[in-house]
Order: sequence, then structure tokens, then C-alpha cells
Amino acid sequence: MTSAASPVAPPPPRVRVSVGITGHRATHAAYPANAARIEAVLTSVFDLIDAVVARTKPPFTGGFAPVRLHSMLADGADQAAARLAQARGWELVAPLPFGEALNAAINAAPLHAADARALLTGAQPADEAVAARAEAIRSLSAQAQVFALADRDEEISDAFLTTLESPGAPAARDVFNADCAERVALAARLVVEQSDIIVAVWDGSRTTFVGGTGHTLATALDLGANVVWIDPARPEAWRILAAPEALADLQSADRGADQPALLARLVEAALGVESPASPTSGHHASDDGEPLSAATWRPHSNPLWHAYRRVEAVFGGESGKDPWRSLRQTYETPTAYLSGSGAGTLATLRTLPGIDPGFAERTAGAVLARFAWADGVSARLSDTYRGGMIINFALSALAVVGGLAYLPFVDTAWKWPFALAEFALLVAILAITFVGQKRRWHGRWFETRRAAEYLRHAPLLLALGAARAPGLWPRGVETSWPEQYARQALREVGLPRASVTRAYLRTALTGLLDAHVTAQRDYHHAKAKKLAAVHRNLDDVSTRLFQAAVVSVGLYLILAIVGGRHLIDYAVYKDASKVFTFLGVALPTFGAGIAGARYFGDFERFAAISEVTAGKLDAVHDRIQILVAA
Repeated sequence: MTSAASPVAPPPPRVRVSVGITGHRATHAAYPANAARIEAVLTSVFDLIDAVVARTKPPFTGGFAPVRLHSMLADGADQAAARLAQARGWELVAPLPFGEALNAAINAAPLHAADARALLTGAQPADEAVAARAEAIRSLSAQAQVFALADRDEEISDAFLTTLESPGAPAARDVFNADCAERVALAARLVVEQSDIIVAVWDGSRTTFVGGTGHTLATALDLGANVVWIDPARPEAWRILAAPEALADLQSADRGADQPALLARLVEAALGVESPASPTSGHHASDDGEPLSAATWRPHSNPLWHAYRRVEAVFGGESGKDPWRSLRQTYETPTAYLSGSGAGTLATLRTLPGIDPGFAERTAGAVLARFAWADGVSARLSDTYRGGMIINFALSALAVVGGLAYLPFVDTAWKWPFALAEFALLVAILAITFVGQKRRWHGRWFETRRAAEYLRHAPLLLALGAARAPGLWPRGVETSWPEQYARQALREVGLPRASVTRAYLRTALTGLLDAHVTAQRDYHHAKAKKLAAVHRNLDDVSTRLFQAAVVSVGLYLILAIVGGRHLIDYAVYKDASKVFTFLGVALPTFGAGIAGARYFGDFERFAAISEVTAGKLDAVHDRIQILVAA
């Protein structure tokens, strides 16, 4: 980024493929005998992913980032995939269901409470096998970017110890198992949400065990992810599952399809280079590249294109505000935004307890700076397109009225100046329309606004580890570069290195989430009120103009009756008829122009949308307050 005097666009995000792994543990009946074959298949799948990335041209100029693997690091398939990923230089990210100490202790499967206590305190357990299992997961955790869900560690640790101290108490074990399953399912959802493709080593039996491999696989399919299914009994016959319905008949899923070719297309889709006609992916191709980098920055709005916002100012009925005030906007450059409107968010990110110190800075560069740029570009395009349309409505009314304005003022011999003015106004309308279509004002405005709105909410989602699941990203009708741009910008940051404790959640809820929710709620309340007033006042003015037109035409008819009976002088009748004819055209023309602007602006519908949004955000705010108080 450069100074505010000559800002340039933040660099486009580096594109990456994110892979998630879920699979049976080493103690599963089908795993030990086939471990080498399973690992060989994992190697071939990962090789294919690397090969597709290597031969693909990046959709953005930022190039490719290393492939990222998300693994919960349990023994068995998770750890095997993690080691393979490290060997090929992939990034390893570990969403853990517990804090690191508790996670190692539970996964080490101690048989005695003494060993469990030793693991929880970082001491060496007496059982060597338990110590080896704990060391394996600790070693991988130390090399991974760990996002640990530690907010319930205290109560789960107590339940864990209770089950070992009182093995004859089945109720305590049931509670512990249920709590563990819920936490593992939550971490597994993070794996799914953060990944483009899920690799599942699963025996194909049940999907109902919460937190189990089958449950995670089913969740992934429900969320629109594509799953590479590896049956541990027949690992070489791996296949791709693309929908929940595939679970109804696993043996026929994608039968006959070229699985490596299908996987290659999925990787290309994740990279944003898929053909739009491909039926295999939840993502649409990036048809137009990434235009934000080429956008020219304008520090201020152009008064020539303020017509739409002037309509809002004049008809919005905002108390205490001059409707003819200056509407000039100053757009915050990325640098200015980080020290201005975005400073509060950055400050909160830096103070999250236990957060990776570099997380705030990565978010600033990858998300906040790009949001500021996209928001500024989109705001200018919004002014240009909507202002141009309002100007066209006004010019069209003036063209009609101007062509007839000679009637009450001059003889027909002097009609030509009025016709010339009408001609100039019509040419201006065509010129604005042509330039707007040529430069794609409307399309570019919507595209950049989509990118900006995805990025607006991203910091709080990133801090909480939440992400839009792969199958839930919308697809544009003509282009999907905004979704690809935003998704890769979020992926650039990824899950933070953090231990999510209750203090962490409280800070995120109050400093990030609630601050964002209340600001957006207040914005939408005010917007709904203003837009409803604009709609009402425009409707009122348009109606009055049509009413005045009815009166004008009515008076003309009365005048015609009187003149026909020779009750007034013919010269008076002739002159008055010209005025009433002009008014009979001008008044409904202006009324129609105002009605057209109201229809184009769709103020009533947007007011209703904002009011509904504000109500929902208010409910979210109330829920946050209850949660924080608890």
C-alpha cells in the first residue's frame, strides 16, 4: 500500500486449495491391516492435487499459495495425512476440539487417572504406549497452526478424570462421551467449512455417531463439499461423493466415472479456473478475472453523479439536515481505513486473549485493506450508475416538455431552438446510456459491492473460526470473481493460531460481534426510515403532479366549451389553450419522470429489507447480551 496521495489497489489474494481430512483411528478394525495401502492412496490423491496446481494458470495475478491441510490430528488417517502434507510442504492447520493439553490427554487414551493427570499437567505418564501416543499428537501440534476450542476444557477435564477414577459409573462415562462427541463434531465442522475438498477414510457403515468419520462425511455433503471417499477395506477403489444422496447407494456412487479426472476438475474449480459448464463443483468460474486491481481510485465523489443521493436528501425528510447540503463523499483509502474506520476492529483483534500476535496484521492486509478499496470503488460506481439513471429520467422529462415549450411563448416559426434543445437532451440520454453500458457501470457496481460486503463481515468470522461452507458460496449469473476474490482473501488469513477460551469468546462477542451487529442495526434502522420517507414523498409529489394535470386538462375543456359558445374573445381562448395544452403535457410528464425515479430506486422494498434486517440484528444483539451475561 502507498500513501493516500497516490493509492494503488492492494495486491489480489494468492489462490490456494484447502483440503480437509477425516478418517478412522488406528484402532479401527479395518485400518491397521490396510494402513500402508491407505497411505499410498492418500499419497496418490495428494500428488494429483499438486499436479493440477502446478499445471494451472492462476486466475489472479497474486499466484498460488501452498495447499493447506486441515486435520484434527487424531491417530490413524488424520496423522498419516498430516505427515504426508508436511513432507510435501503443505501448510498444516489443526482445528482441535479441546485445548492442546486436554486434546493430547484424551487422544493418548490413558487407562489410569494418574496418567491422565500427568498428561494434563505436561508431565510424563507411566504407561509408555500412552506416552508415545501423546508425543505423536504433541509433535504434530507443535508444527501445525492450532485453533483449539478450549472454552469447555475445565468441565470436560473433570469429566475425563471422573470416568477413569470411577470406571464403574456408566452415567459419568456417558456424559463424558456425549460432551466429547459434541466438541469433535464442532471441530470437524470447522474442517469442512475451511476446506474445498474433504478426504474421508471411512468404512461406509454409519453416519449417526456424532463426531465420527461418517457423521463428518455426511455433514460435509450436506454443506455442499465434495468428498473423496476412501474405503479402508478397498482403498484403491476410492471415489468422489458429491451429494448426500450418494450415501443411499455407496456402491454405485459415480460408477464408471474417471475419478482422477473428476478430482482434477474439482481442484480446478477450487482454484477458480473451472469451465462454467462443469457440473461437478459448487463454484462458478471466474469469468472476468479480478478487476479491482485495475480500478482507478477517486478520492472524492463526483458532484455530476450525485442525482440519486440528492433525491434521497431532498425527499428523505431527515430532521435538521439541509436537503441542499453538499453531498460530496471522501473515500477512505486502505491506509486511511486502517487508522480510521477500521481502527476499532484492529484494536480488538490485537487484544483477543491468546491470539496469534500476527493475526491482526494479516487480517488488516488481507481483508480490511481490500474491503476499503472495494468499498470505495463500489461507492463511486454506485453514484455513477444510479446518478446517471436519475439524470436520464430528468432529461427525458425535460426533452418532452422542452419540445413543446414553444407553444405558450413563441410562434411556430421559432420552434427550432426548442427542437434543438430537445435534440441535445436526447443525445445526452443516449450518450449516458452508451457510456454506462460500455463501461459496465451497473455490473461493476454490483460485483465490487458483493466483494466489499463479503469482506465487511470477515474479521469477526475469522476471529471465531467461522467460514462459509464451500457449497454455500453464491454463484453470479455472469461472473463469480467477487466470491472467488473474497473466499481467497479469507483463506489467506485462515484459522488463527489461538486457544478459544471463555475470555476469548467474551472479548470477541462484545468487542467484535456485538459492536458490528449494533452498528449495522442502527444503520439499517436509519436507512429504512429515510427510504420509506423518500418513497412516500416521491409518490406524493408524483400524484399531485398528475392531479394538477387533471385540473389543467379540465380547465382547458371548460375553456373550450366557453370559447365554443363565443362567451370569450377567440384570441384569449387561443392563447390560453396553448398554456393549458403545455401544462397538460408537462405536468404528467414530470409526474411520470418522478414516478419512474421512484420505481427505479425501489425505495419501499429496500426500506422493508432494511427494516427486517434491523429487526433480525436486534434479536442477535439480545442473544449476545444473554450469552455474555451467562
